[in-house]
Amino acid sequence: MRYVYATSKLKRYSFPTHTNELVIDRSESAASEVFIVLLEPGQAPPVHEHPDAEQLFYIIEGEGSLVIGKRKKRYSVKPGDVVRIPPSTPHSVVSRPDKPLKYLAIDCFVNGKPAEEPTWDEHVKALCKRQGWDYNKVVVASCSEKKRGC
Repeated sequence: MRYVYATSKLKRYSFPTHTNELVIDRSESAASEVFIVLLEPGQAPPVHEHPDAEQLFYIIEGEGSLVIGKRKKRYSVKPGDVVRIPPSTPHSVVSRPDKPLKYLAIDCFVNGKPAEEPTWDEHVKALCKRQGWDYNKVVVASCSEKKRGC
């Protein structure tokens, strides 16, 4: 059993809208997963929600906006801020148009880990299928570019 996770060699997933670096796979915990989100200037994942998880974000560097709720209310975020996303709440984080944004994301599953996506890779495959993205390009391109965690 691991208790300490280094962040120096992480597996990268470069989506068209953002990049995730996996820290703790959901398969290694009872009810959580941890990853770092990197947003290039102006990037943002699509507005989405997680019916099975509460999310916590710790802003590491950069500035941007949290877009949240059905009315898409905006809140500024900056280094040191902690963001909480309740389950089933539409949300996205948007970086400023001139600077990247980096934050630590912790997913806490409310009813245990999803059986249909028991690993981060299975989750990413399902996400790619829903969005029409090529899983092999999301993983392989990022690994060959950075030579990290592959």
